[in-house]
Amino acid sequence: MTKDVIALTPKMPDTWALLAGLYAGGPGLSVDTGHDGAVVQLCAADGRPLVSLEAPLLVQVPGEAERLLGGQVTSPEGPFWWTEARASTAAPEAERLAGSVAGRLTTLLGGTVWPPGAASTEVVPVAEDAEVSARPAAGGAHPTVDVLTESTAVVMCDRPVIALTAWLSHILRAAVESRRALQIVTPPGVRLSLPLRTALTGAPNRWVVKDPDCGYYDGLSGAVLRWQDGTFAPARDASGQAVVAEAFSAPALTSERQLIVSFRTVHNADENLVLGRALSAAWEALTGAAPAGWGTAEPINLPWSARQLTDLARDRAPESTQLLAVGDPARPALAGLRVTRVERGVAADATLTLGYGADETPPLDAIEPLARTLAGSHGLTHMLVSLRRGRRDLAVPAHFEAPPIPVSYTLGAEGVRVAGLAHAQRPPLSLRPVRLGPDAGPALYYPLGDGTDAGTWPMLEKLTTHLEGPRA
Repeated sequence: MTKDVIALTPKMPDTWALLAGLYAGGPGLSVDTGHDGAVVQLCAADGRPLVSLEAPLLVQVPGEAERLLGGQVTSPEGPFWWTEARASTAAPEAERLAGSVAGRLTTLLGGTVWPPGAASTEVVPVAEDAEVSARPAAGGAHPTVDVLTESTAVVMCDRPVIALTAWLSHILRAAVESRRALQIVTPPGVRLSLPLRTALTGAPNRWVVKDPDCGYYDGLSGAVLRWQDGTFAPARDASGQAVVAEAFSAPALTSERQLIVSFRTVHNADENLVLGRALSAAWEALTGAAPAGWGTAEPINLPWSARQLTDLARDRAPESTQLLAVGDPARPALAGLRVTRVERGVAADATLTLGYGADETPPLDAIEPLARTLAGSHGLTHMLVSLRRGRRDLAVPAHFEAPPIPVSYTLGAEGVRVAGLAHAQRPPLSLRPVRLGPDAGPALYYPLGDGTDAGTWPMLEKLTTHLEGPRA
């Protein structure tokens, strides 16, 4: 399994510091670059890649190291540089070599290394006749892909939380472009970050978890997996049905909860447009503070700025833009924001998830006022709010989690106009919607429950079918 070593330094790793790190294997190794210089590889004399060093990332958002690496590491105070060294399976010395690269960086620049105890400054000789692993040639894939077949790119990871890093995002894009699946293999006990779980949704992409009882299983569906024809695929019983791993189906119960707020806003595509304001308004309504940071990958590294994320989306237009946002560590909150061009202008689809402990109460009383604000000032088209049992830290475990339960649905003024106000106000349910905004063009807020009764799912289905009826 490929091993990761991460250096967290208060100073930027400059050329001299990186050279000192890259000499961890002595003068017999060579250096190569890839992906427009974003990756530096330390290679054996025969060309085997041993350590891939990612471009250092300046993290200006507090709590990101602790969120992704756990309580074993404490990041430097203030902004810090995050530098990843990934040791391949091409030689047994590679893991110690990655630790020496990271250790030399922190010796020169200060800071800490994850995992604890991995850092050193020793020279790690690499045997010229070291046995080459069974890793196939990557053929143009990202250097941190561990196995590449005609159908699948396999990446092996072992961290407390596997996140949607820049290099993993690149591998996912490359896999899509080459019509391959991305399959991430981890040991048991590892969790996914919420953004990566969202990115992996849907076969053939998989989270493959090693298990002592069944071998491997899908961490999101529970299906027992076997390596078949160059990919991990579900094992079948005698009747042809997929088998669910026991480790997936017998989770520990939790009293922690997650509040999920998903909404779309549509805006005029003009020079005055500033995106992210609706997401910020939702964050402030539910937490009392604005988002702490934003970015395109994890760790989320930039201080929150609606204007800067708007500039990025504008530069990428007409292509869509996927963004992430994170809150203050004291109130776990993560959001995904997707910006796309639509017929009426620019659409922003946001999903904000907030975590609450057993002794904390999700602010359900703030949902209706939030709906009123978004409908009145931010071009809301619709919003669904739901509640689920799940980890407060928002990390995704490799066992079954019950789906969220709807709390409310809001239809924006344009949707009410299309459905017809009289029709939209009279759904075939025992509930009365609340008018939001002016009588001439109101939005409608439909309270469905408190997030504890799964029977609200049929209610939501009847409601949306009713609202779509006139349009159909």
